[in-house]
Amino acid sequence: MDGPPLSRKREADESATRRELADPDERVRPLPWFFIMFLGAIGMWGAFYIAITPSGEASAYGDQRTVSTLRPPVATSVAAVVDGKQLFGAKCAACHQASGAGVAGVFPPLAGAEWVVGSEKVLISLLLHGVEGELVVMGNTYRGAMPAFGTLGNDEIAAVLTYIRNDWGNQAAPVTAAAVKAQREATDGQKGPYAGGAALKALAP
Repeated sequence: MDGPPLSRKREADESATRRELADPDERVRPLPWFFIMFLGAIGMWGAFYIAITPSGEASAYGDQRTVSTLRPPVATSVAAVVDGKQLFGAKCAACHQASGAGVAGVFPPLAGAEWVVGSEKVLISLLLHGVEGELVVMGNTYRGAMPAFGTLGNDEIAAVLTYIRNDWGNQAAPVTAAAVKAQREATDGQKGPYAGGAALKALAP
């Protein structure tokens, strides 16, 4: 005769439990031996490479530069500090053109211009304060205005004037920052632009 229903249910549950597979366990599936050997070989090679790599040699072994080699050299002259050609391109080329030829009837040329290769005092003053009115350049009369660039530093003005005095076939002495400083102080009383070429000529020694 069959036992109580509760006992039969317990026996059925126990039989089902025994039929289930055991839960996975890492100890049952370890890493493959060849993979462990591969990792060991990589570690040994890394240690060997570090040991044989010299220090301070060619860059093939890595960037061996120091702070001193990365630090820019100390400038020893105006030319090393300010690029006159670059400054001309940023401030002047829009009117006078990169070729220094200017625009006929509108902006005077700088190539061969007497104002460029002449008195440096006049040229410095022209850049410091600007000019407005009639200006004769290479036999042609221009009636316009050139803005002042007095906000530029002495070294910047010296660099750009030295550049225009020695490009496009021009040959004139370079302008120094000291000369610009002296002329800035000498014309400190000038308020506004010069009134044409006549006022500029009065500055010539």
